[in-house]
Amino acid sequence: MTGELRVIPVRGLPEIGEGDDLGALIAAAAQLENGDVVVVAHKVVSKAEGRTVRLADLEASPQARDLADGEDPRRLEAILRESARLVRTRPPLVIAETHHGFVCASAGVDASNAPDLGTLVLLPVDPDASAQQLRTRLQESTGRDVAVIVSDSFGRAWRQGTTDVAIGCSGLAPLLDLRGRRDATGYELHATVIAVADELAGAADLVRGKTDGVPVAVIRGFKPHGVGTAREMVMPPERDLFR
Repeated sequence: MTGELRVIPVRGLPEIGEGDDLGALIAAAAQLENGDVVVVAHKVVSKAEGRTVRLADLEASPQARDLADGEDPRRLEAILRESARLVRTRPPLVIAETHHGFVCASAGVDASNAPDLGTLVLLPVDPDASAQQLRTRLQESTGRDVAVIVSDSFGRAWRQGTTDVAIGCSGLAPLLDLRGRRDATGYELHATVIAVADELAGAADLVRGKTDGVPVAVIRGFKPHGVGTAREMVMPPERDLFR
C-alpha cells in the first residue's frame, strides 16, 4: 500500500543537445533518494540521442502530399517514416502505430520543444533501453537505487485532452495485476490491472508543465517494486477489439 506521494519538479537543467550526458545532468540537478521514481519527458531523451530531423532534409512522398491538406508535407513524411501502419487519417491528422507498437497521433513526431524552428523531435528508437541507460547512469552518479520512466503525451480515443503515459521504464513493474484478489466486500477481481507506470507519468506531468522548461520530475513515496518494460503495456493484437 502506497501512502503519501510527493511529486518534485527538477529545475535548472540546461537545454539538452545531441550527445549530452542526460543522466549526469539530472543527477547534478536532483537530490535523489533510494526508491525515487525519476520521470523524464521523452523530448530531452530524444534530443540527447540525436532523434531529431530537419524539415529541410526531408523530401515529401506523394502519400505525404496527399495527407498534408495544406500543411507542410515534409512533416507528414516524417510521420510516415516513423509509422508501422496508419490507423486512422483525417488529413492532416494522422493516428499511427509506431514501430514500437504505440498507437498515437502523428506517430509521436512533434515540433514543440524542438531545438529550433524547422526541426521535429522523434520518439527514441528504444525507450525502454533509454530508461535503463538513464537508470544506470543515475545510480552510478548518485549511489541511489531509483526507477526511471520515459514519458510522452498521448490522446485518448474517448476522452478530450492529453495525459502523459510511460513509453519506457526501468526499475519497476509497469502493471499491477490485481486479478484474483478480493475487494472489501469479498468480490474477486477478474479484470483489474492497474497501469502504474502511466499513472506515475501523468502525475509527474502536473509539476513539469509543457512550456515551463522542466522536463524531469521525481516521485517520492511510491516504493517501486518488480521489473518490467513499458512495452508490456502495449495491447497484444489478439486482445485488441478495435483493429
